[in-house]
Amino acid sequence: MYKLTGVTKDYPKGRATVHALRGVDLEIQDGEWLAIQGPTGHGKSTLLQIIGGLDRATSGTVDFDGRDLTKLRETQMTKLRATSVGFIFQTFNLIPTLSAQENVETALVPLGVSDRTRRARAVEALSSLGLGDRLRHLPGELSGGQQQRVAIARALVKEPKVLLADEPTGNLDEDTRDEIIGVLEKLWQEKGLTMVIVTHDSTVARRAQRLGTMRNGKITVKQRV
Repeated sequence: MYKLTGVTKDYPKGRATVHALRGVDLEIQDGEWLAIQGPTGHGKSTLLQIIGGLDRATSGTVDFDGRDLTKLRETQMTKLRATSVGFIFQTFNLIPTLSAQENVETALVPLGVSDRTRRARAVEALSSLGLGDRLRHLPGELSGGQQQRVAIARALVKEPKVLLADEPTGNLDEDTRDEIIGVLEKLWQEKGLTMVIVTHDSTVARRAQRLGTMRNGKITVKQRV
């Protein structure tokens, strides 16, 4: 699925340079669940953005199913994100003026899906996550857990190969956290997804097959036992 070799990422900061990633070597197998932990500012989110095609490495190779993401044109990268990668964020990133169903439908617009099919797939995705009675609700009318379920439905409605989540339970209370991570685990098992979750929460990280620890822009990975 993924093979990263010597990946670096540098950002200019005034006259200085921030070395966010310092030669990351990492393999992620098809269907694997990897959790990534580490202190704030040590490269976790940067790594997630690079494997998701939201940002580009400064150097190194990012092989995704035989394609080096560092060499793709922007149009190719946009298509890959639209078809192969689902994203979930801590702040949900829902459009406040759109209903739950409309938010989920936005993920299908770039794929050229017909209006009728788009609506049907969005309804199916939300209903499968227990939100069949909240289709017309705006994000502000939903609880935090319900908003995150909408975000999960939006990520999965396009049937991606990879699900990337950046602190998906960070804004949730303990009970809702357990509920959401249970949903993600079930979806991972049922759909055979490759799942990478960045989290500060050890309770969440312990559920993954492997745990990666980021420090000073480098990652160390170990198998869960």
